[in-house]
Amino acid sequence: MIIITAHLFHKKFAAMAIFPFIFIGKKTYKFNQRLINHEKIHLRQQVEMGVLPFYLWYGIEFIIHWARIGNADAAYHQISFEKEAYGNELDLNYLRGRSFWRFLKYL
Repeated sequence: MIIITAHLFHKKFAAMAIFPFIFIGKKTYKFNQRLINHEKIHLRQQVEMGVLPFYLWYGIEFIIHWARIGNADAAYHQISFEKEAYGNELDLNYLRGRSFWRFLKYL
C-alpha cells in the first residue's frame, strides 16, 4: 500500500484506492485510520478480482442501483464493495480474518 496525497478529488470524495495506491485529497488528508482501513478493504477486493474487473463490476453495480433508486449518492452506498468497506472500516483487524470474496455477502 502506497499513500499519495493529491489535488485530484472533488471535495465530496476523500480518497480512492487503485491497487497498490491509496489517493487521498490534500484538503482532507490527515492520518485517519478509519479512512485508510476503508481503502485497504478496497485494495483487497481489487487483489482478489483484478483492478479492471473490480472497476467494471463497481461501475455496473452503480448504474444498476442508480437506475433503480434514481439517486447517485444512494446508489453509491448500495454497491457491494462499499457496503463491505463501510460496514467494516472501524474494525482495524477486519482484513486479518476476512474470507475470500467477502463482498458477495453484501449483494
